[in-house]
Amino acid sequence: MGYQKLEQYDKKKLAALIKNYRSNIQALGEDADREGLLKTPERVAKAMLFMTQGYEVDAGAILNSAKFQESYSEMVIVKDIELYSMCEHHLLPFFGKAHIAYIPNGYITGLSKIARVVDCFARRLQVQERMTHQILDVIQDTLNPLGVAVVIEAQHLCMMMRGVSKQNSVTTTSAFSGQFEANETRSEFLKLITAKLN
Repeated sequence: MGYQKLEQYDKKKLAALIKNYRSNIQALGEDADREGLLKTPERVAKAMLFMTQGYEVDAGAILNSAKFQESYSEMVIVKDIELYSMCEHHLLPFFGKAHIAYIPNGYITGLSKIARVVDCFARRLQVQERMTHQILDVIQDTLNPLGVAVVIEAQHLCMMMRGVSKQNSVTTTSAFSGQFEANETRSEFLKLITAKLN
């Protein structure tokens, strides 16, 4: 359920990635044997395995590991959860914040587990739209709350570094279930995640 340490990576997978990154460097016209690039294929392979280790993690198990019976039935919000992911279209990073709420229906989960669920789905080759729904679905399926709300705001390097080169653009995605589909509850959530603490 936890994240892997570098020495735990699959040796065959690591070796294949190193070989491929070395070939990519050569295909770009660089000398893969020069001093500055000699260890680059290994570094990039390890970085990619780290950034995509969410495939090895069960998000439902994360929530179940700290699932408690509780009669609390008001909105629970964890906001400003940092996330770093990789766009599956260009293999460039996107990064930002997730804001998540649920209304318990007899069960709550540890607050840190919500952040771990975000990491679980962010550390994969992703699109922001899919990740938003994956987070909502696993919370809904595992805790069976009265409703779930997920809003993600992110900046995408594929838009900032290439193509349209728009450095200040932010992409916002949202997904709602249950009681959050009602305008009043959704509005309360949106107001709370934009409120600043004094």
